[in-house]
Amino acid sequence: MNIEEYRAYCLSKKATTEGFPFDNNTLVFKVANKMFALADVDLFTSVNLKCDPERAVQLREQYDGSIIPGYHMNKQHWNTILMDGSVGDKLIKELIDHSYELIVASLPKKVKAEFGFKD
Repeated sequence: MNIEEYRAYCLSKKATTEGFPFDNNTLVFKVANKMFALADVDLFTSVNLKCDPERAVQLREQYDGSIIPGYHMNKQHWNTILMDGSVGDKLIKELIDHSYELIVASLPKKVKAEFGFKD
């Protein structure tokens, strides 16, 4: 997966926005103003995705060295996935979906309604 495929997939999610809130390199994807994915657009060597804590540990064990605790993130809730081909595109898309769904599930009812999500 290259940066454009990653970007297009993230943007295909309902109510997703993109921006550079930290610097000119770190592209952040948000749903309802909450981050679910980020990556360095210049290097694109890894992506950070939110993850259920138990699943995060399992993935790190299964993909030792390719999925690691989130770089500059809460390591319990975020994973960094290396984009070196060691993790397949199908799994990366599943993990993007998982991250997005975690954020949507955590939104208050009022916010869900504002963004067109059903409770």
